[in-house]
Amino acid sequence: MSADRPIGDFGGKLRAARERRGVSLRQIANATKISVAVLEALERNDISRLPGGIFGRAFVRSYAVEVGLDPETTIQDFIAQFPADSVTAGHPTSAHVEDHEAHESDRRMATTFVRLVAISVPLAAAVVYFGLSGRQGTHTEAAPAAPVEAAAPAPKPNTDPPAASTPAPGASGSSPTTPLAAPVDDRLTVGLTVKRPCWVTATVDGRRTINRLLQPGETTTMEVRKELVLTAGDASAVALTLNGAEARPLGNTGDVVTVRLNPTNFKSYVQNR
Repeated sequence: MSADRPIGDFGGKLRAARERRGVSLRQIANATKISVAVLEALERNDISRLPGGIFGRAFVRSYAVEVGLDPETTIQDFIAQFPADSVTAGHPTSAHVEDHEAHESDRRMATTFVRLVAISVPLAAAVVYFGLSGRQGTHTEAAPAAPVEAAAPAPKPNTDPPAASTPAPGASGSSPTTPLAAPVDDRLTVGLTVKRPCWVTATVDGRRTINRLLQPGETTTMEVRKELVLTAGDASAVALTLNGAEARPLGNTGDVVTVRLNPTNFKSYVQNR
């Protein structure tokens, strides 16, 4: 290691190497496609702007190559100074995402079950109550009918033609057919277009579908039933459409953002016109 390296100052070592080489942050940003804001934060030892896990280490490797440092040694120094943060900084790892999705799914299922029970109990009580009331009313009205019928004279023959019988409501084949309600489309179609090089990860319904650097003009479409977890290394480089509607920008240039989209909440991301 060089004698002028500040001990415990990883970002200072990067900055010193860059200045010795006479390279600006803008030149490194153009070569690595990492925003200037993230590079500045790295030189300040602020790794909260980096994506987590291997993505953050990939950013460090790219910087080291541009300033003439050994990439593997630089990454080891990075991990040594930030042993925990170098793994957990930025957006959550895929394992954390999947755990969170499983937790959210269980919570929604439990909430739905409680609501169904809350609705079913009073409904069942009402059915039992009205059923018992109807039986009691029938017995009360039928009791005095027997002596009246015994004393009544025989009816006269009816010469009128029989009237057409009216089927009782609810009889088989008599009630009108009720059309079934149209099924509700619970899918979300997400269109993604990249304006300039940008690292993107996407997890659709718990399955990782994108995990790479997308090039300008590259597009993809994702069908989402439960949830899409989308992370962009440069928020303003990504344009989305949600069920055909244009989505609002995800953030500013250079921001690393993670969003969660599902068929319930996607309207809050649609751009107002």
